[in-house]
Amino acid sequence: MNNAKDLKDKYISFFESKGHKKIESAPVVPENDPSVLFNTAGMQPLIPYLMGEVHPAGTRLVDYQKCIRTNDLDEVGDKTHHTFFEMLGNWSLGDYFKKETISWSFEFLTQVLNIPVERLAVTVFKGDEDLPRDEESLSIWKSLGIKEDRIAFLGKEDNFWIAGETGPCGTDTEMFYFRSDDPIPEKYDPEDDRWVEIWNDVFMDHYKHEDGTFTELPKKNVDTGMGYERVVAVLENKDDNYMTSIWDNARNKLIEIANLPYEGNEKSMRIILDHIRTAVFISSDDAGIKPSNTDQGYILRRLIRRAIRHAKHLNIDINSNWDEELALIFIEEYKKYYSELERNKEVVINVLKDEKIKFNRTLEKGLKEFEKEIKKIENNIINKDIAFKLYDTYGFPIELTVELAGEKGLSVDTEGFKEKFKAHQELSRTASQGKFKGGMAGNSEIETKYHTATHLLNAALKEVLGSHVHQKGSNITAERLRFDFSNPEKVSKEDLQKVEDLVNEKIKEDLPVSYEIMSKDDAIKAGAEGMFMDRYEDEVKVYSIGDFSKEICGGPHVEHTNVLGHFKIKKEEASSAGVRRIKAILE
Repeated sequence: MNNAKDLKDKYISFFESKGHKKIESAPVVPENDPSVLFNTAGMQPLIPYLMGEVHPAGTRLVDYQKCIRTNDLDEVGDKTHHTFFEMLGNWSLGDYFKKETISWSFEFLTQVLNIPVERLAVTVFKGDEDLPRDEESLSIWKSLGIKEDRIAFLGKEDNFWIAGETGPCGTDTEMFYFRSDDPIPEKYDPEDDRWVEIWNDVFMDHYKHEDGTFTELPKKNVDTGMGYERVVAVLENKDDNYMTSIWDNARNKLIEIANLPYEGNEKSMRIILDHIRTAVFISSDDAGIKPSNTDQGYILRRLIRRAIRHAKHLNIDINSNWDEELALIFIEEYKKYYSELERNKEVVINVLKDEKIKFNRTLEKGLKEFEKEIKKIENNIINKDIAFKLYDTYGFPIELTVELAGEKGLSVDTEGFKEKFKAHQELSRTASQGKFKGGMAGNSEIETKYHTATHLLNAALKEVLGSHVHQKGSNITAERLRFDFSNPEKVSKEDLQKVEDLVNEKIKEDLPVSYEIMSKDDAIKAGAEGMFMDRYEDEVKVYSIGDFSKEICGGPHVEHTNVLGHFKIKKEEASSAGVRRIKAILE
């Protein structure tokens, strides 16, 4: 198989033939999950269903999920790292388990992708004091023709999965491909990096409690993941992910723009290709992320500015439309799978254009200032005051200062910078630290209450202000809810009080909270609210709170309203043009 760009289509078709329902990719910006800035894995948007919520599409699901990880952003520039990537996954929500999962994985690899069995090896869980050795997976692999010498037993570090410290978890089995022209070893050595991981099947059959003990789950789930970029590289026999067919058109365009070969300029070209692609996906998301100095906007700004700096490094005229040319290639190639790229094309182009103008204004001045300041420094360290001045006056992210300093053999007092920076902007808890909690925290009792309260707030705003009100976004933590809604002007104190009183009235009425699964068309006819209708599946869950609220939503929710306590609006402010924001608490 020389060109593997149709891998996504083959994967979906195969699992549809096994009774799976294709579901759409969730947005890259997670809804109601404050523990992460972006969806970082295929399973993340499905956590409520892995925790027991009923999925409207059934118990067998298949998808490709847009993911963004920025914890190893500095690694981008090598052959394998990406900030944006796609995960292919198939899921069983209390339906099939190990036998079907492993058999189908093997069938897809060997019969659909035509990978020779002799190039495959697998790992299974070796067992410890908490959980037994996975004899069942071992037996299944052997029955399929995998030799025992090609099966390695590894511990929790390699063959166990949990999101966070507690919650649903389980052992897994991973598949490896021998990516080398060397003779294939008879025995699989997990330390031999010529074996590349291509697929992971996770068997969620236990629950880890806070005291560290494990109990079996009554309902067992399967969560699988296959990295699209990595597997395409394997199938096309490329040891550089950026040399696969995925990148051909954009890479060739960049070579043309720079008038330089790829060889010898790989690092800058990879960074530009990766960062522009990721910027396209962030800025096309319906969440409306714009470059800024906080949260997702900070990541977007950092990616665009880093791409610009590497374009300068290649002597590209950064005032030309080089970035737009690359962005349009990515939009064209991915719009078949992600309709928001075409729908928000103008937004993407304007984001790139505006940020380039802003950065170009300050970049030259900042670089001159950098050169001036480093002549004065002592001990080869750029102090916190210089670093903050470069940020505050010239728009240099600290990472850019560190990168520039590194090129001069200098270091930066980043800790001191962060102290000065704290009052100005709070960096992402998760993306910057490289931790993945997956949003399990987002299913706590208090957050479930806040999630339900947003439904009441949405309905109350419509009743008090008018039918023009629609939800534009929300963010929930254990301390408060934040709710964005369409409204052309500031909400008066009197109307805010009416909204608050109405929500509390409905809480006191102890309305029942229930759901039903119906077609999207029927949900719309029934008057159900929904943020982005074209994003929903054909079958949806519609939650009703008495006769007061009806919304398309995945959950989770409380069962009746009087458990919510007292609702209090703390603040109302502008979020963006035509959009207002309310912050509220439950007391």
